[in-house]
Amino acid sequence: MKKFVGAVIAVSVLVSAFALTGCGGGAKTEDKPYAGQTLHIYNWGEYTGENTISDFENLTGATIVMDEFDSNEQMYIKVANGDSYDILVPSDYMIERLIQEELIQPLDKSKLNCLDLLADGVKNLPFDPDNTYSVPYFWGTVGIVYDKNKVDIADLEKEGFGIFADEKYKGDIYLYDSERDSFMMALKQLGYSMNTDKEDELNAAYEFLLNIVNTMNAEIVTDEIIDNMAQGRKALGLIYSGDATYVMAENEDMGYFLPESGTNLWTDAMVIPKNAENAELAHEFINFALSHDAAIDTSSYVGYTSPNKEVMAELSGEGGDFEGIDAYIPRDNNANDEVFEYNEDTRKVISELWSKVKIAASNAG
Repeated sequence: MKKFVGAVIAVSVLVSAFALTGCGGGAKTEDKPYAGQTLHIYNWGEYTGENTISDFENLTGATIVMDEFDSNEQMYIKVANGDSYDILVPSDYMIERLIQEELIQPLDKSKLNCLDLLADGVKNLPFDPDNTYSVPYFWGTVGIVYDKNKVDIADLEKEGFGIFADEKYKGDIYLYDSERDSFMMALKQLGYSMNTDKEDELNAAYEFLLNIVNTMNAEIVTDEIIDNMAQGRKALGLIYSGDATYVMAENEDMGYFLPESGTNLWTDAMVIPKNAENAELAHEFINFALSHDAAIDTSSYVGYTSPNKEVMAELSGEGGDFEGIDAYIPRDNNANDEVFEYNEDTRKVISELWSKVKIAASNAG
């Protein structure tokens, strides 16, 4: 998933000349407390603030080695095979799997000063009650980005995700090449849970998606949707909220809509693997990443929503980088929104069905 870069001027992280402590801001020592140590992080591409790494290194004396992954599954394979990292940044359902398979360790909360800075919407989520294993890094939703000049808001309010099957917009839509979120869209539109394991409901979602690709000349894309929608090349598309934030910042004619039928309320969070070689330094980085200045740097640069409630309010408020861009603020009052749960059997079924949808789309094109 491409992250937001370019449209917003990054805010430099202002760090104390003294040293690191976590979210509280008090000095630990006057020298660099982790000089000569290395922190290995495995994160999504383009998911770190412009100054985050260099400021943490300057503050602590440590060196960060950052590897990047393109999917949770790619990350999982390396971790399951024993590759050693000190911090991972997986998504909610994958964190649930890592907990079940005992591949990550409980956090030492005595070393964390920043949990009280979290927004209520990212605390105590189903995959990790009490934040025993994880501290949120970004959060958001999946919704519809649309051109206000081409799409009638009344259609969105009436049809929800069903608008992707409205022939008024034939040849003018993007689907996102994500099996999970495409089936989420279909299941939610049909009134089902996005975590269903019922064969008839999954097949109904498959038929819903199949109808779209067979009748609507839908284009299935990944990162291309971001720049293409910013340039107004289609009427609407399925998109991650952080990417919609970029699109709306680039083009004031673009909007973001969340159907009342519900959507995926997702969280990417920092965890420490069981085989981490520097867990102490990992805790320090988690504190640093959630501190005000570092969180401002990362969220303003990437465009995804900070879990730091003060930073979220600041960036979305008057004079903030994302003032007036509602995609930046995840809604937290819709009972139909859900968090993905890990189910390997269902994942395999959805993967197979999504492959058939893509084959049908290719044949239709």
